[in-house]
Amino acid sequence: MNLKEAAITVRENAYVPYSNFKVGAALRTAGGTIHVGCNVENVAYPEGTCAEAGAIAAMVAAGERELAAIYVIADSPTPVSPCGGCRQKLAEFGKGDTRVTMATTAGAEETMTLAELLPGAFNADHMAGR
Repeated sequence: MNLKEAAITVRENAYVPYSNFKVGAALRTAGGTIHVGCNVENVAYPEGTCAEAGAIAAMVAAGERELAAIYVIADSPTPVSPCGGCRQKLAEFGKGDTRVTMATTAGAEETMTLAELLPGAFNADHMAGR
């Protein structure tokens, strides 16, 4: 299964009784393993989890730490972009040239690098000397 197929498949498992906005994410690690995540809502809205965060958590739980690529899909009019918090999470485990493909269920896709999505990302270098 490739990233697109994995993201499409996991999107169907999203728990979205409040927004009805299903998002699926599939990432590939540097070692080639695919991990998936879907958004999970909660009646206390800020307590939900984004699809990208779920995929990252699965990657970390499996003992991996390096993100090589990610595919994110939703039923939206334009390719769905990771939120600001997820961009920072992706930057924690990816590199500036890591490819992020954003897609719609209708087939539109846009690919950017993490550096393009989050220019000037906060990273461990900012904490040097601590």
